[in-house]
Amino acid sequence: MTASPPGARSQDPAGSAGITSKTDGGATLSALDAETTALARLAALLAVGNDGEVSAALRSVVSGPSEMRVRSGWVEELLLQTSLFAGFPRALNGMRAWRELSGYPAPASDEGARPRAEWAAAGARTCAEVYGARYARLREHVRSLHPALDAWMLEDGYGKVLSRPGLDLPRRELCIVAACAATGQHRQLRAHLRGALNVGVHPDVVDAVLEVVAPLVPSEATAVREAWQKVHGR
Repeated sequence: MTASPPGARSQDPAGSAGITSKTDGGATLSALDAETTALARLAALLAVGNDGEVSAALRSVVSGPSEMRVRSGWVEELLLQTSLFAGFPRALNGMRAWRELSGYPAPASDEGARPRAEWAAAGARTCAEVYGARYARLREHVRSLHPALDAWMLEDGYGKVLSRPGLDLPRRELCIVAACAATGQHRQLRAHLRGALNVGVHPDVVDAVLEVVAPLVPSEATAVREAWQKVHGR
């Protein structure tokens, strides 16, 4: 195992810090801790920041003040997830900067080699959890756009990326909210604001994450607040 850089947070392979069980067997995130705040801020900057801003944010999660540090496993999962919500070039550039700044090498192998059917099944479960009662309507709508998009959404998006175990689903949804808010993807933002609530994130936590993102992209602040009000009346 590679040694952690000085001052780095301890690893949590399950990505479950701060997550408590619900009576229905799901998970809930009821308060926004400093590490999740830093992770959400990083998600927004990975989506819209320039190279200097991204490097500065990555440096802070490795060696900045304690309240800005984020465990490496969460950062790596966020960087992989960035490919879905900000594009492959940003994910590549972010990962390159992360390798240089963190000192962590790439893993020798990855569980992404699972059979396609296995990832598709996992993706369907994760997507249904995020969309709840709207899941069937979502599938029908995406299939009407193109069957390939429906298949890729489940297998690649919700399966190979969002069903990975290195970061819990509530925090994944908060990072998606941050990325969509920063990039002005308002339709997707509304969907994932609902998704965050569906997977057990407390509304106050969502509200706090939107406050974290707002100073980074002030031009989107009004539209983001309107989206949140439509979803939750805030």
